[in-house]
Amino acid sequence: MTDPQAAPPDTGREPLVVVEVPQPHTAVVTLNRPDRLNAMSIDLVLELDAALHRVADDNDIWVCILTGAGRSFCSGLDLKDFGVVPNIDGLTVGRIAQRSMRAYSKLVLTLRRMPQPVIAAVNGPAYGGGMCLTLATELRIAAESAVFNATGIVNGLTSTEMAASWLLPRLIGAAHSNDLLLTGRRIDAAEALRLGLVSRVVPDDAVLDEALAMAEQMCGFSPYGLAMTKDIIWVNLENASLEAAIEIEDRNQLMLGFTENLQEAIRAFAEGRQPSYTDAPRRDLFDGS
Repeated sequence: MTDPQAAPPDTGREPLVVVEVPQPHTAVVTLNRPDRLNAMSIDLVLELDAALHRVADDNDIWVCILTGAGRSFCSGLDLKDFGVVPNIDGLTVGRIAQRSMRAYSKLVLTLRRMPQPVIAAVNGPAYGGGMCLTLATELRIAAESAVFNATGIVNGLTSTEMAASWLLPRLIGAAHSNDLLLTGRRIDAAEALRLGLVSRVVPDDAVLDEALAMAEQMCGFSPYGLAMTKDIIWVNLENASLEAAIEIEDRNQLMLGFTENLQEAIRAFAEGRQPSYTDAPRRDLFDGS
């Protein structure tokens, strides 16, 4: 089993990403550059990608929380110290630039491909790439001090980065998405809640506790059910057909129906207790009862 808390190779400095397991089946992945408001350097994004893969590979982790150290979630690209992507000997400038861009954008795919649902506990500013990271998670809760902003357009670039042009309209609609991506204006937690960018807003000192409580509740469910639900949530974002969406939902529900989980839920309800899901195959399918 992979240890999600295993440290990356020793670099002689504090880790830029910290992974902790504060409660059963829950990993907290923390961006750890508080002096730079957790700005995204090449080193940070590579460490983050590696940390997320370690969490994804740990079968004992069912839910992941992504947050930032200090007073910021992530302030976007570090304009002063963005670093250099490794292994560039012999590459032209264009190929170096392409490899650098992919170091950032692949984080979206890494988050998508993790079997665990990911909760973004947005504890402060989430600018540019930081906002994009939140878009790639399944659940977003915000501290009252959280601020969101599409920074690329402000910095003379484009705000259509790290899948923002695909994810944001699907979350809040094209009108609101276009407003944010084209104006670069900042929105606070209350407006983010109104737009549907986040689902909950809590006091600053409660955002991680709220995320942990959400994770604890989710870990009372079937880890198989959580992973399969995540998969279909994403698959059907890309599915243009109602009938195809129903077909794949039906098959996933049948797959869970072949486990002992529903029978355990019925027993637990009758006995007045919480169910304990094992995802084990249904016994009555094989014993002839």
